[in-house]
Order: sequence, then structure tokens, then C-alpha cells
Amino acid sequence: MNVGSIDFGATGESPPIFAQAAGASLTYIAGIAPNPAGEAILVTQNSLIKTVADLKGKKIAFQKGSSAHYFLVQVLEKAGLQYSDIQPVSLPPADARAAFVKGSMDAWSIWDPFYAAAEKNTNARTLIDGAGINKQGGFYLASRKFADEQPQIVKTILEEIQKTEDWSDKNRETVAETLVPVLGIDLESMKKATFRRKFGVVPINEKLITEQQKVADTFYKLKLIPKQIDVKAAMLKPEQYAALSPKM
Repeated sequence: MNVGSIDFGATGESPPIFAQAAGASLTYIAGIAPNPAGEAILVTQNSLIKTVADLKGKKIAFQKGSSAHYFLVQVLEKAGLQYSDIQPVSLPPADARAAFVKGSMDAWSIWDPFYAAAEKNTNARTLIDGAGINKQGGFYLASRKFADEQPQIVKTILEEIQKTEDWSDKNRETVAETLVPVLGIDLESMKKATFRRKFGVVPINEKLITEQQKVADTFYKLKLIPKQIDVKAAMLKPEQYAALSPKM
């Protein structure tokens, strides 16, 4: 998006923070419904780690700048641990899974459908999931230029996304079957991830902005982004949001 290759896309709550800190010209269009059950920290079945407190000093894999990264930080803080109390290891899902299965990682923070696949196909045990922790999902983003110059197209895209979300909510079996060849995840795991997912488009409001600012402040406090950012600078004007979709 920052180099003009795409105009519109979807992602978790954390990538926009890193992008904004790097000077990307993006803007938040709408939120994605939270999916607390679709994210977790995994350990092996025979691991001596029984509680979050036991993660102290342990190697934990996650994708840097992802929702799993922020989820891990939230989990640690809730348990009274600091980020510096663990040994963070940044790995993309495929590499993290390989390291987890090999035993070179003590735990793995991951999201669906990789989470569901790990539950089925590896010796994984869920230490904690996002229930009561994750308060937001991801976001639909657009380049600032596209959002400012093509508001009607953005509105149409959102309307179609909402139709797709409504249909997906009622046709989860078909959704899972459709995503299997796209994501390379087995059908059973894909079904599990799809059936525990919450579908829907969420409007941008003050509550959502406040939660996203917390994400930005957290990553800055941990010195994972080079400067403090104001997420409102990447938001549209209230009247622009009001015009996007009457259904939101």
C-alpha cells in the first residue's frame, strides 16, 4: 500500500501501527469484528508451563508486529510480567511452527487458522486464548489518496464486504472448504477456525480509536517503534465515516 501496489486491504490491529510509525500514507476505513477465541499461546502437551507466570525466562515465538505479538504483550502484562521477562523470538507462522514442533521454542503465540492447525496436527496445548483479553479485531485500510479521492468506491467495497460477512456467517462450512486450497490448511482445522470466528464489519468510533491508541502506546513503550504516534492522524474525518455506509 505504501508503494502504491494496492489501494485497499485488511490486516490485524498491529501492522498499521508499525506502518504509520514508518510514515506510510494509510488510513483506517473500518474495523473487523474481534475474534478472541481465534488467538492463543500454545505450549506442548508435556510442557512444565502450566500458567502464564511460568513463561518467565522462556523462548516464545511470534510474528513481529502481528496481532499475536500484541496479544502476547497483553497476556504478560495481565499476569504481572514484563516483556523483558521472556526471550522473544520473531518468526513467521511456518517457521514458528517448525521451531515449536522441534522443541526449540517453549511457547508460540499464534492466530487462526494456524492455531487450529497446530491444535490438530502438533503436540500442542492451549495455555491461554484471547477470551477476556482481545477487545478488537483487525482493520480494513486504504491508502490516504484512494480514500480521499474515491469515497464512493470505498463505500461500495465496504458494502460488498458486509454482504460477504453476512453470507459467511450463515455458510461456514462452505467458507472453510473455499479457504482450504487458498491457505493450505487441512479441512478439519479450517472448519474449527471458521466455526469459532465472529464475522462482521465494525464502525470506527472513539472506543475503537482509544483501543488502537493503546496498541500504539504499548509498542512505543517497548521501543518496538521509533516514535510515538497518534492513530487519529491516520483516521478519516467523522463526516467521512458517517458517509461510508449507513449499515455500519
